[in-house]
Amino acid sequence: MTYCIAMSLDAGLIFLSDSRTNAGVDQVGTFRKMTIFEKPGDRVIVLMTAGNLAISQSVRQLISEHVSGNGQTIWNAATMYEAAQVVGQAVRTVYERDALALGKFGIDFNVSMTLGGQIGSERCRLFQIYSAGNFIESQSETPYFQIGEAKYGKPILDRVITPATPLDEAAKCALISMDSTLRSNISVGLPLDLLVYENNSLAVSRFVNIDQHNQYFEMIRNSWGQQLKRVFDNIADPVWNAVPGDGENVLSKSGGLVQPPRAPAPPSSQPVTHSGQVQTLAQGGNPTQY
Repeated sequence: MTYCIAMSLDAGLIFLSDSRTNAGVDQVGTFRKMTIFEKPGDRVIVLMTAGNLAISQSVRQLISEHVSGNGQTIWNAATMYEAAQVVGQAVRTVYERDALALGKFGIDFNVSMTLGGQIGSERCRLFQIYSAGNFIESQSETPYFQIGEAKYGKPILDRVITPATPLDEAAKCALISMDSTLRSNISVGLPLDLLVYENNSLAVSRFVNIDQHNQYFEMIRNSWGQQLKRVFDNIADPVWNAVPGDGENVLSKSGGLVQPPRAPAPPSSQPVTHSGQVQTLAQGGNPTQY
């Protein structure tokens, strides 16, 4: 499995992906999930993939080579929307070629992708592409997309990220989100690829491959849990059965009518007594009362 985060912000775009793949607990591999299509001065397009590795690699190869009926490719698409259409068509091509054969072996056609970047003077745009080749575009209300193991790293994104978040703060938030996922899911692992794209630069200038020795990420891994524990310790404990008029942090009040949902006891609920005999092996067949 994998975990990838892409953010569309007022200042630009953030992309972060892990590189672990799993085919069982003893078959762990490293395959990078980020691919960059760059023509400096003309376009920067970033693709990240999750799902079945064989499918995503086939789609990525097709995207690099695919030419549509009207001559359109990822390299000459006039807009990011057209680039997303090229990717969607590549997904459908691989589906038509492989899905039936995969199904005979009980393998679902499972792939998801994020595609973002900037072409020419068009604004930065970000898309999420599904297994059917259809896609949606990020809006101001949804400034980020996740693919893969998304649940562990989502809470921090929901609390922090808005379109106005500066790029460096967003990159920090993405790394914290990734660290939360690394700690909770063994199918996500280092190294990581992080790309920060600034509006209208039309070139890749801020990219890093992060391994276990990266100083900044190691600082995040060591300090984030400590900071969370410190905040947790500073939150007051709840007050139970407080009298009316008591101060703050009241969780329940005395004399309240709210009761827990108890199951009714049967009419006769006396303990059941047993009489009889049990024969033990050590007694060689002599019954014992119980």
